Amino acid sequence: MPDLDFRAPRLFVDAPLSAGQLVPLERNQSNYLGNVLRLSAGEQVLVFNGRDGEWQARIAGRKRPDSLEILNQRRPQDQLPDIAYVFAPLKHARLDYMVQKAVEMGAARLQPVLTRFTQVSRVNSERMRANVIEAAEQCGILTLADVAEPVPLDRFLSQRDPERLLVFCDEAAETASPLQALQDGGGANGIDILIGPEGGFAGEERALLLRQTRTLRLSLGPRILRADTAGVAALALVQAALGDWAAPG
Repeated sequence: MPDLDFRAPRLFVDAPLSAGQLVPLERNQSNYLGNVLRLSAGEQVLVFNGRDGEWQARIAGRKRPDSLEILNQRRPQDQLPDIAYVFAPLKHARLDYMVQKAVEMGAARLQPVLTRFTQVSRVNSERMRANVIEAAEQCGILTLADVAEPVPLDRFLSQRDPERLLVFCDEAAETASPLQALQDGGGANGIDILIGPEGGFAGEERALLLRQTRTLRLSLGPRILRADTAGVAALALVQAALGDWAAPG
């Protein structure tokens, strides 16, 4: 378990980080530190940019926080397991929840895909990125998940690397031990976890998925899960069997 300071505020800054660097604060960041957290000049926070690890920083500014003086590195940059969370987007708050939980579970890439029964045709990618940053700030995460633009499912399948393992979570699959199935599947050059829409996959979509080179059709148990719940369950299983929860070696 990394040495985390759970009491110190964490802030994402889109700037290079090194000792002695002075990083200007955006208006919303200044408001958050000064008016929400009631912090003032001289007090310290933790900052990260997704590239240079986590750093201790001192707040500077006369009337309100306007910049951060970077002091010393607390943690070096890490790397997320090569896991892409591929999902049919949901509406509003449930999509926010899905993105936040995928980040907490260690997904390195978020890829929305549009299927026949997808409920949402337009996705606010900037809102997704904001949720990625917020989840990373709150959970001590150093590496930000990439957010991809939505694409039709068939286009995603035609463009993906066929050497990657496609974990196809299918409510119509035979119920068996999903953890054992993943462990039996062996290693992979990257993993794509696919969660479909609330209405499930159309017959032709399921057939297309099963024709992929490296596909593991996975049941998530005897009960039908909502799409956002299924995402958390699938990510936990993959991390435990093949990701950074698994025992080394």
